[in-house]
Amino acid sequence: MKGDQAENLRHRMFSRHIRKKARTLAVVSGKGGVGKSNISSNLAVILTKQGFNVLVVDLDIGMGNINLLLGGSAAKTMADFIYRQEPLSEIVELGPGGVSFIAGGNGFLEAVDLDDTTIDRMFYGFKRMEEIYDYIIFDMGGGAGQWMLRLSLAADEVIVITTPEATAIMDSYSMMKLVHRVRPDARLLVICNRADHVKQGIETFRRLQKAMKSFLQKEIHLLGILPEDPSMRKAVLANRPVYLEFPKASISKSLEKIALSLTEANPGKNPVYMKDSFITRLQRLFYSR
Repeated sequence: MKGDQAENLRHRMFSRHIRKKARTLAVVSGKGGVGKSNISSNLAVILTKQGFNVLVVDLDIGMGNINLLLGGSAAKTMADFIYRQEPLSEIVELGPGGVSFIAGGNGFLEAVDLDDTTIDRMFYGFKRMEEIYDYIIFDMGGGAGQWMLRLSLAADEVIVITTPEATAIMDSYSMMKLVHRVRPDARLLVICNRADHVKQGIETFRRLQKAMKSFLQKEIHLLGILPEDPSMRKAVLANRPVYLEFPKASISKSLEKIALSLTEANPGKNPVYMKDSFITRLQRLFYSR
């Protein structure tokens, strides 16, 4: 089984002709526990079902859970890339529905920093990934280190996950303020998770929108609203994406709408906004340290 999986991955990664660059999305939050990793993994599954070649990268080094949400353990993780010099292409796993992912790993409590050689390997690895995948989704861990933050902020769009709770809204604003300070041209998209009803989700977004306009003169965009749904918890307990475990659940339908909005609107391909590539932005953020 493992050999078949590896052969499948190699075929997907190296048999395709070089083409347009992947669209990169960073999924971030101001605090943990708002459903960020669940949203990242399910969007990846939905986009894969739509025919796109998708990679999810778990940037929670030491406490990553993307592999669990996608069905189980991972043979190799980002820890293998950092500590054992494994190429990024060799730590990609294949999850349910055909989605590819790189696990964050767990059990590493020390702060993770990258030396110049590892940074160069990262540039090379993601440059190759850009040519292989249609979408690369970075799931940024809570309390992310500087290199993980830079990696996330180089993405075409930054998707901020919040909930209607006052603390989550405040923390999301703080995150967006940080993003704006580091990269003023970043496009910010907001998902309100665990809303009791659509009106509550819209009101949550408007509070963030008002704060960003008033204090930072920055436009943000509502990507979607996800309802509070017990199906999500049941799917997590089953180690399955909710979209696959409960495809008819209200949250699955809402996630599908968000994925459709991403592919239809395609804001990351705006020629004015996309004046440079993900790798170019990544190098600029790292070399300006």
